[in-house]
Amino acid sequence: MLFPPSLPPTPSGRSLGRVETPPELVRFMVGLAEAPKGGRVLEPACADGPFLRAFREAHGTGYRFVGVEIDPNALDLPPWAEGVVADFLLWEPGEAFDLILGNPPYGIVGEASKYPIHVLKEAKGLYKKALSTWKGKYNLYGAFIEKSVRLLRAGGTLVFVVPATWLVLDDFSLLRAFLAREGRTEVYYLGEVFPGRKVSAVVLRFRKGGRGLALWDTRKEGEGFIPFLWSEDPEWNGEIIRFETGWTREMEASGTPLGSLFHIRFAARSPEFKKHPAVRREPGAGLVPVLTGRNLKPGWIDYESNYSGLWMPKERAKELRDFYATPHLVVAHTKGTKVVGAWDEKAYPWREEFHLLPKEGVKLDLLFLVEWLNSEKMQVYVRTLYRDFVPHLTLRMLERLPVRRENGFRTNPSSS
Repeated sequence: MLFPPSLPPTPSGRSLGRVETPPELVRFMVGLAEAPKGGRVLEPACADGPFLRAFREAHGTGYRFVGVEIDPNALDLPPWAEGVVADFLLWEPGEAFDLILGNPPYGIVGEASKYPIHVLKEAKGLYKKALSTWKGKYNLYGAFIEKSVRLLRAGGTLVFVVPATWLVLDDFSLLRAFLAREGRTEVYYLGEVFPGRKVSAVVLRFRKGGRGLALWDTRKEGEGFIPFLWSEDPEWNGEIIRFETGWTREMEASGTPLGSLFHIRFAARSPEFKKHPAVRREPGAGLVPVLTGRNLKPGWIDYESNYSGLWMPKERAKELRDFYATPHLVVAHTKGTKVVGAWDEKAYPWREEFHLLPKEGVKLDLLFLVEWLNSEKMQVYVRTLYRDFVPHLTLRMLERLPVRRENGFRTNPSSS
């Protein structure tokens, strides 16, 4: 039995990021799975092996079935399957697999006070050494994807259901580039298919070898999913994955990316405010509220309400971020996948959100620019491309928002 250092021998499914897969989703994934007769079929984090059982029922016997499970109390495979108690991310079987399929755990590994998968925190350093795609906070499912690709034989297939966040987040940029190098990637968008979970999911179907990306949309029909091809990119190199249309491409081609017009900065975090000697937890003379996303409205800012529980002198906010001293554009990071922006004319301290400062030579018509960012047309553009992949606007999404000159900017001719 192989366990990471200090791992309790009986961690719970919840603490390991396990979520039960609906039967109709298992059937859909098995329909995408294939392996040659006599091939090796693996289910990581298998528990009682729902994917192995479904694959055998659909494709018959004549395969070697293997399941790996870190929790010995959860491992419950039928006699025709080989069960291995091990930490999959550190497991070295010594031979490759023809098919790997399943629902890997998801969640961030770290301290119990912040992250859901804290029972594995002692092994995090080992994971980072063993894997090349670990970046930022990362997520356990990304590590399972890389490990599985490495265990596939040439021509082998991986079929996983995972959250959609890897399509766009920077934390997965190394993983996307890794997949682009290693083979052909197919993504089937499902949306929210796990009961009681606010998680947008996709099925990843990967073939080791080959090249390119295929993006599929699906619709739920009865007890199944009907896929239809949205787009293909034979030269995909790991760029973010979006539901582009002719309209979104025309929008971007006819406008200037917001990131070309503004320097985009992040607000100071809560620990920075709480450590600052001028910050108070009660209101007082000369103090203003530290603003959060709840103070930001489409086109205006609520300067009166205090949602952060913190106050400080406005003139000292620049000690945390120099741009706080200058009126500037604020765009929401925390309001879901939509664009909400306003001009902070009073230059208050902020604990959250994106803060945009015009680049040299850019002149603004604030009324038109703010109106454009909050417009329904902009919301449709963002929803079309990114659906509900992530629960917030990301920097890469914000940078690419298209702005035409009639939407509120012009370049100073003397600077060009």
